[in-house]
Amino acid sequence: MVRLLSVLIALAAPIAADAALPIGAKAPDFSTQVSLAGKPMSFSLAKALKKGPVVLYFYPAAFTQGCTIEAHQFAEATDDFRKLGATVVGMSADPIDKLNRFSVEACRNKFAVGSATPATITAYDVTLPKNPAMSNRTSYVIAPDGKVIFAYSAMDPAGHVHGTMDAVKSWKAAHRKG
Repeated sequence: MVRLLSVLIALAAPIAADAALPIGAKAPDFSTQVSLAGKPMSFSLAKALKKGPVVLYFYPAAFTQGCTIEAHQFAEATDDFRKLGATVVGMSADPIDKLNRFSVEACRNKFAVGSATPATITAYDVTLPKNPAMSNRTSYVIAPDGKVIFAYSAMDPAGHVHGTMDAVKSWKAAHRKG
């Protein structure tokens, strides 16, 4: 059943040619500093996965046009993700001081944004070709077992929230109890 779900999500999900980790891959574990509502705190992927799926999205830089649009879209959808048991976290190479402001102004205090280390950017294979210190725009959904069930890479922010939401809904439907 889980394998069938993975295949269905893979076929239904828009996956661009430069999507980094393939469906079914084990997501690299990491811990980092995040900001939620302007307050820095620690974040552990392993700990978040104990609560349910994680929507992990990488973006190039806070306060740029596309990244602000994407943050607004994820902020609008965060309550729906939460109802499905999913945690949303955005990641960029920005310093935590900048992310403290971004989490309030663009993320509207709805979800955490974290500082991605070069090692995390490399591990998720989301390096921006023109600037290896930054990430491209890639969204993942990681199931509680640590496996990638959705991956989408596109510099246009359109499609990231919709795709991740569909993947979380499909996962939730396949894992309903009773």
